[in-house]
Amino acid sequence: MKKMKKLIALGLATIMTASMLAACGNSGGGSQETQPKASETEAKKDTAAPQTDAPEETQAPETQAPAGDAGSGSVYYLNFKPEQADDWVALAKAYTDETGVPVNVVTAASGTYESTLKSEMAKNEAPTLFQVNGPVGLASWKDYCYDLKDSDVYKQLKSDDFALISEDGQVQGIAYVIETYGIIYNKKLLNDYIALDGAKVASVDEINSFAKLKEVADDIQAKKDDLGIMGAFTSAGFDSSSDWRFKTHLANLPIYYEYKADGIGSTEAIKGTYLDNFKQIFDLYITDSTCEASLLSSKTGEDAASEFALGEAVFYQNGTWAYGDIQGNEVADEDLGMLPIYIGAEGEENQGLCTGSENYWCVNKNASQEDIDATLAFLNWCITSETGKKAIAQDMGFVTPFASFTDADTTTNPLVIAANEYISKGTESVAWCFTTMPSEEWKNQLGSAMLEYAQGTGDWSAVQSAFVDNWATEFAAVNQ
Repeated sequence: MKKMKKLIALGLATIMTASMLAACGNSGGGSQETQPKASETEAKKDTAAPQTDAPEETQAPETQAPAGDAGSGSVYYLNFKPEQADDWVALAKAYTDETGVPVNVVTAASGTYESTLKSEMAKNEAPTLFQVNGPVGLASWKDYCYDLKDSDVYKQLKSDDFALISEDGQVQGIAYVIETYGIIYNKKLLNDYIALDGAKVASVDEINSFAKLKEVADDIQAKKDDLGIMGAFTSAGFDSSSDWRFKTHLANLPIYYEYKADGIGSTEAIKGTYLDNFKQIFDLYITDSTCEASLLSSKTGEDAASEFALGEAVFYQNGTWAYGDIQGNEVADEDLGMLPIYIGAEGEENQGLCTGSENYWCVNKNASQEDIDATLAFLNWCITSETGKKAIAQDMGFVTPFASFTDADTTTNPLVIAANEYISKGTESVAWCFTTMPSEEWKNQLGSAMLEYAQGTGDWSAVQSAFVDNWATEFAAVNQ
């Protein structure tokens, strides 16, 4: 199976194209990540333990099909990204208005995509279109995946690196968005800090290592009253709408550096070589924060997004998908920037942002042929029609891997522009190695141990055990 390569930018106003980073292999999918309603899009992008929240469902109104009937099938899309729920409903309605084909969009509650998918697939009217995130996610659903190799949407894909292709050549999933995450920062607040006497840097460009990031964050935390803020970093909440940012996205960094050092793309037994580095960045998040560590169990993704959007914190770990929750508040577009997540690894001064995809469309092969055909036609319309391209690139703010998107279809999302700037500098993008995490249970156990440590009710050794020992256990359980 082809290995993921790193994305490169063609410039600030161009669409990212695939060149992929060999640090993490793409053997057919990844670990599902659900972004919080308040942001993500983490992202892509986390299927936590089943919750009782019901999925949000909206039926696009059926209208009379225009001359040249669009077909007798219908589409049921189980959407993975809550932050784009309304956009998908609007796009579905536009398609129905144009073709007469009913498109039903259901968005799983934050943190419940996998459990919702299992529930919906058991129904008579199952989704015709669903999502997986990579090798681990695909493993559970590969028997449901229609072969997309002859589809129009696959023919628009710029590279097979964005397809989940089985050993026998079946195209089981297609990535539809390329996303980036790091440490989002408020340029105005950071410049206000730099203007203070004794500031540890004269420019944001000097923050190119964990040591310097810590020095600056510690000083901002000490001077938070002078700056009129609540903390250097937003709250590192461990509510299910937020914990994926740490048990998955932050945990990606020690995995990435271990894979890079060992020259591998996955493993059945992680060593934890960079867990001390993982600890020091997590410690920074929970000490230089807007809240006490004792409150982290109840802090949500919406809390963190609000703290940043209202100018109460300088730094906020999240991704390009978070723009929708930030815009229109206290932080102007021109004041949005992104920094890499530095953990103190050797050579990190050349590190870029974390770029990849965990959002792969899959078509349910158990649906009727009429519904399969209708679903394929809908997907093709989404990525080739002017209405569809505008919705995906501008309304949703996605960078896509499809040839049908041109320079005229680029997003104005300032976080995407910041990501492109890093890539244009020649920095080394960090691959999304979290798609090789062995299971959701592994992530959940890690998250629980991290929270206990943060609250002072557990120690770091439990985090190390959850990271290393549980990896081997879960890998064996999933692959037995």
